[in-house]
Amino acid sequence: MIFVGVDWAEAHHDLAVKDAAGKTLAKRRITDDLEGVRHLHEVLACYTDDPSEVLIGIETDRGLFVSALRSVGYRVFAVNPFSASRYRDRHSSSGAKSDPGDAEVLADLVRTDSHNHREIAGDSELVEAVKILARAHKALIWTRQRQTNSLRSILREYYPGALAAFADGLNAKQAIEVLLIAPTPELGRGLSRSRIASALRRGGRKRSIEERSTEIQQALRAPQLEAPALISNAFGETVKALASVIAELSRQIESLEAELASHFDKHPDAKIVLSLPGLGTVLGARVLGEFGDDPDRFASAKCRKNYAGSSPITRASGTKRVVLARYARNRRLADALYLWAFASLTASPGARALYDRHRDAGDSHHQALRALANRFVGILHGCLVSGTLYDETVAWETRAEIAA
Repeated sequence: MIFVGVDWAEAHHDLAVKDAAGKTLAKRRITDDLEGVRHLHEVLACYTDDPSEVLIGIETDRGLFVSALRSVGYRVFAVNPFSASRYRDRHSSSGAKSDPGDAEVLADLVRTDSHNHREIAGDSELVEAVKILARAHKALIWTRQRQTNSLRSILREYYPGALAAFADGLNAKQAIEVLLIAPTPELGRGLSRSRIASALRRGGRKRSIEERSTEIQQALRAPQLEAPALISNAFGETVKALASVIAELSRQIESLEAELASHFDKHPDAKIVLSLPGLGTVLGARVLGEFGDDPDRFASAKCRKNYAGSSPITRASGTKRVVLARYARNRRLADALYLWAFASLTASPGARALYDRHRDAGDSHHQALRALANRFVGILHGCLVSGTLYDETVAWETRAEIAA
């Protein structure tokens, strides 16, 4: 067996190769391109002809360089940077650090402790595409929310009437369309109901347009504190720019959502995922993408729960014992699981009963949802392993749970 540590960077990577006894066989600095990958293959070919005998430790699980290593058949372990940092302390207590030294640390780590780390899963290209689209979709939603928060903050400075008119949310298309044609209090007061109605239609509203137009007009014409005209116009230009950005973000989010749904529907596990209560296309795609579809990735439901970060951890020393939520976890997956658990409360009697029991026992809302998410991860694992759709009567321990 040959053990390799790769300290990766944007322009180059430091490479350290060791044998089973820990002897350093080679050290190299290679570039992050096709020539660098070819150089790495040449170095490793001097010591083995079988790619499966090469174990590589690297502090990332994605990128073209990692894909090139896995495509050859090397066994690649993505090592958490925190783990690598702690392991470095076993070699030196001086605090010294260098890229070649980190490569040696990673090589020694996979040589002695590879059984304690997870090999990069062999997920399909389809589920990788789903994950990429789901992450991009969620990132745009977060970006839109940040822009909306900025818009609200600016409106508070000079245009309280707009906040009163759209108290239900500024990120709605209808609010954005109205702000684009009336970004200042003066323009807002001059809007007719017909112009407001046209903006609402452009924003997608189909019902009660006249009633809503009257409400908005009254809110915009109501007496309010105003900034000087010059200041108000400057703020108005800023709001127009922000509203345009939010409108474009909404269009791109819709486009990505359609593409995400198209990819997700093609996956063979999509029907199983969608059969679970609380999961729709977008949330289901996020959950599937973050878990991946390698059938050998999780040996048990407990392993899947640990990866999800939904299972609690215990800190015990002497007479002190504390059970805590996991801090180090995949935060995108944790966010999806939290939303899944919340959505399931109205879709599954068994889920509602479990949530209520935790609340009655004194758990907070968030603690009860984490416990429910942990339970659902185990149920999802069972459905995927057995290839069966979710069944409410089978998923929960007793019929009494469902009846409750």
